Amino acid sequence: MSTPSRGARTAFSARSGAGPRRTVGSLTVGVIGAGRVGAVLGAALARAGHRVVAASGVSAVARGRIGRLLPGVANLPADEVAGAADDLLIIAVPDDSLPGVVAGLAATGALRPGQVVAHTSGAHGLDVLAAAAAAGCHPLALHPAMTFTGTAADLANLPGISYGVTAPAELRAFAARLVTDLGGVPEWVAEPDRPLYHAALAHGANHLVTLVNEAADRLREAGVAEPEKVLGPLLQAALDNALRLGDAALTGPVSRGDAGTVARHLDRLAATAPQAVPAYRALARRTADRAIAAGRLRPVDAESLLGVLADAHRETVG
Repeated sequence: MSTPSRGARTAFSARSGAGPRRTVGSLTVGVIGAGRVGAVLGAALARAGHRVVAASGVSAVARGRIGRLLPGVANLPADEVAGAADDLLIIAVPDDSLPGVVAGLAATGALRPGQVVAHTSGAHGLDVLAAAAAAGCHPLALHPAMTFTGTAADLANLPGISYGVTAPAELRAFAARLVTDLGGVPEWVAEPDRPLYHAALAHGANHLVTLVNEAADRLREAGVAEPEKVLGPLLQAALDNALRLGDAALTGPVSRGDAGTVARHLDRLAATAPQAVPAYRALARRTADRAIAAGRLRPVDAESLLGVLADAHRETVG
């Protein structure tokens, strides 16, 4: 495999520990996929002094995002973006679309030897870039562990975040400098561990959104007009404590083995929101398992609780 292009080497060797700044050797960058992630990362690289020369966006939303976040950057078809990206091509498309996009670029000859081709998928590693590597490109998996709205407000959230990085050995220094330019911290993820890494983030972040909205819905059904005011301080404290203390942060009826309270929860949920019962039961059971393993709940005190949680009849009977 060839080494990264001269521009890429110069860009990073010329930087000091003082932080990103424009240099003669700044990277020439193209972004395929002006979605929430791609356009924001392109804007962050531009702020760091790199030259974002082209981006691709087909929908009206994507075109507007390019105009707002990457003003003056040409909106071109994907193959032309690849041709314009002398040093770094970022492919920020949905996970399931990524293999086809990479294969299509390689098949049309749009990729050039020496380019770094980076994707932003958390679920994929380097294997999905095999066609690009075969064309002489340097493959890089670069996933920002952050939720994005696709607006300029996202740029304020980037400093200090982690990036799940999978890179060949010869590209690790380049990848580390690229993450530094984005204001982030690299977390090196082995190729076989990418699905587990991504599952952890999706379970924590995506399912958290569902959990919060489920809780808000139940509060509304209980007559609370502004559930966000009730949930905000409580959930923020719970999150902070969980990150700081682990399972020791656990409170509530499951951690105490209060089977009667949990039974009343399930009965009322079955009558009011039966669609919420399976998730409540599954999470309560997993909470009980963790509480027992952490020594927060004695097995003898958990027997009645586990019996209530195993009663599938409560899913349909109030």
